[in-house]
Amino acid sequence: MTKEEIKTTIKETIYEIAPELEGEEIPEDDNIQRSLEIDSYDFLNLLTELNDKLGVEVPESDYAKVDTVANMADYFAEHMQ
Repeated sequence: MTKEEIKTTIKETIYEIAPELEGEEIPEDDNIQRSLEIDSYDFLNLLTELNDKLGVEVPESDYAKVDTVANMADYFAEHMQ
């Protein structure tokens, strides 16, 4: 899976977790929680769904490494290998 495909999966999953954001552009370099105003519960749901879809579990100690879509795509790409 390419990094662009991973980004697409992340964005689609964000829309599933927070359907009220459907149609809004998701910035790739901004903090997901702050820029999209999603709470920590939705953020955890996002990581859980991505674990199911991509097969990569993000431990709590790595949450700071997946704070943006770009960082998240890098993280998943690295750990999917």
